[in-house]
Amino acid sequence: MSAVLGAVAIAVGSLTPGSEMPTHLPWDKLNHFVGYAGLAGLAGLAGLPLVRAFSAVVLFGICIEYLQIAVPGRSGGDWADILANSLGAAAAVLMLAAVRRYLPRS
Repeated sequence: MSAVLGAVAIAVGSLTPGSEMPTHLPWDKLNHFVGYAGLAGLAGLAGLPLVRAFSAVVLFGICIEYLQIAVPGRSGGDWADILANSLGAAAAVLMLAAVRRYLPRS
C-alpha cells in the first residue's frame, strides 16, 4: 500500500502544471533520484521481487515523463530525468539486495 501511495505522490507532483509548482526546489535531477529510489525501496520492502520492483518503477517513470508532455508548463520526455529516475531505482534495489544478503534473517 505504501508503494502505491508513493506512486500517487510522484504522479501528482509530476503532473502538476508548471504554473502551480513551487519556484524554488532543490536540483531537479536529485529530486528524481530520491523520489524514484524511495518508490523502488517501498516496492521492494512490500515484497515485490527486486528485479520486478526496479522494472516497474523504471516503466512508471518513463510513463510519467511522457504524460508530462500534455501538462501545461511542463516539458516531458526528458531522457536526463528518466536516467535520474532509473539510477535512483537501481540504487534502492541494490541497497536492499545488499541488506538482504548481509543481514541475518530472524
